[in-house]
Amino acid sequence: MSCRIEDYALIGDCETAALVSHNGSIDWLCWPDFASDACFAALLGDHNHGRWLIAPKSGIKSSSRRYRGNTLILETRFETDEGAVELIDFMPPRGHASDVVRMVRGLSGSVAMRMDMIIRFGFGVDIPWVKRSEDRTALLAICGQDMAVLRTPVETRGENMTTVAEFTIKAGETVPFVLTYAPSHLPVPRAIDPDRALADTEGFWRDWSGRCTYQGENYDLVMRSLITLKALTFAPTGGIVAAPTTSLPEKLGGWRNWDYRFCWLRDATFTLLALMNSGYTEEALAWHDWLLRAAAGAPAHMQIMYGIMGQRRLTEWQAEWLPGYEGSQPVRIGNAAHAQLQLDVFGELIDAFHQARMAELKLYDGTWSLECAVLDHLTDVWDQPDHGIWERRGEGRHYVFSKVMTWVAFDRAIKSAEKFGLKAPLERWYRLRETIHKDVCAKGFDAALNTFVESYGSKLLDASLLLLPTVGFLPCSDPRIRGTIEAIEQHLIRDGFVLRHDPRERRPDEQEPIEGAFLACTLWLADAHVLAGNLDKADVLFRRVVEIANDVGLLAEEYDTQARRQTGNFPQALTHIALVTTAHNLSAAKATSKKPAMQRSES
Repeated sequence: MSCRIEDYALIGDCETAALVSHNGSIDWLCWPDFASDACFAALLGDHNHGRWLIAPKSGIKSSSRRYRGNTLILETRFETDEGAVELIDFMPPRGHASDVVRMVRGLSGSVAMRMDMIIRFGFGVDIPWVKRSEDRTALLAICGQDMAVLRTPVETRGENMTTVAEFTIKAGETVPFVLTYAPSHLPVPRAIDPDRALADTEGFWRDWSGRCTYQGENYDLVMRSLITLKALTFAPTGGIVAAPTTSLPEKLGGWRNWDYRFCWLRDATFTLLALMNSGYTEEALAWHDWLLRAAAGAPAHMQIMYGIMGQRRLTEWQAEWLPGYEGSQPVRIGNAAHAQLQLDVFGELIDAFHQARMAELKLYDGTWSLECAVLDHLTDVWDQPDHGIWERRGEGRHYVFSKVMTWVAFDRAIKSAEKFGLKAPLERWYRLRETIHKDVCAKGFDAALNTFVESYGSKLLDASLLLLPTVGFLPCSDPRIRGTIEAIEQHLIRDGFVLRHDPRERRPDEQEPIEGAFLACTLWLADAHVLAGNLDKADVLFRRVVEIANDVGLLAEEYDTQARRQTGNFPQALTHIALVTTAHNLSAAKATSKKPAMQRSES
């Protein structure tokens, strides 16, 4: 039986990441980077495909866990009949190799412990050779291009294709285990001192979290979300992945299982604002620089997502040998949506650059030229059907949010040109901005229903419509926006949470039961209420989301209100970004009558 998705905590070194369950098992770890095939284990319900468990052998009466302050150091405490132990898990960001450090500390009594390590590469299919290093100080697991190195003072042995160890820990004792990744053709990485690594890792995260400038309500929640966002950053390039996992299902047992270990342009503005408004301008600039490099080239070839180093070929395939999380198949590697036309990302890109200028980030000289080229391309394609923000597979549609974001692209470019004296064909852009606005209002608003709709000619709703006032397309005081919010509250809310798709629709490609509520969308509704001055409603929605965070403050993509479980890839960057945004907005709105600090339509 798999652990629940919310039973996991995240550790990482800003280059790799791992998920640790509440029972002391690491069930997902990607090396050497988020998009590599060198996966140590699979969080997919079958321990034959990889697992690393360290826990008391028996007699566990209770367990609890926490992060050590504002760090990514996880501490899990086990109480047993014989005594108590603490398992400390972390990944030191040393930059030369990726290490997972697990330290067992005796707190009281004398506790019998066991370690089971099943090492599998290639998403669970590649079984390595395991041997001792020449100096007998390490255990080497080698398969093809990959090598994992285990160092511990505890004696290990092989047992049924598993590396095991049994030991007893007494009060005051500490036993370390260090697993290090390296390409198999290179020398074995140097050993690290676990105690020194722990001190260095704690210092790194405390220094980083100490730079946060946010001092409003819900500080702890905001800080944990920002730490999570930092952990999902690939430090060498500045790219931020949507999640560190693949194929955790949107519906338990269903087929909507996608690989989220990539960087979406769509998240650009949300990410920049969350970082900049929290004091992290260095990370914001690194994200901007990644955006510029990834989007470089012909605008017609611009993708909606890229790899963490800007990779463009994200071919999707299925790992048929994996059973899937709780039987949710297929397990997908790569993401075919990277080749879709999604018009909204053009708006996100231009808006991100505009917000960066407003924050006085130093941009590359070529940024404006890229923007102008993108807008030239958008002039020709803005009126085409696309696959929308939710990346629907099949025939394209004229999605309202996509069209609105093309309006945003020209609106933000005009504002940048006017404010910063940039050379631009302003008259042409003025006309296009007005044309798109009129087109959306004429074809995307249903007067009989008094609401904007998912796509031109549709009678259905879409939660992305909640962003129309946030991006400045129309104010919340406009009766069309008020009608849209009321319609979404009537039709898209389930047990207090917002669905992204209209439950009245059943498309041919979506025959399975409806997915869970989309947590970012619930927070978008809260933001809309903040803009409308309905702070009590916004606060209720915000509380509803944060109350389903797990015990260490992490959130997935969705929430199954019937099963009362988190679903989708985990932890989800967009959810945590939305949490930061809403916290900022609520705090600012309560403190002052000015419009919220995170509003994207500011100029």
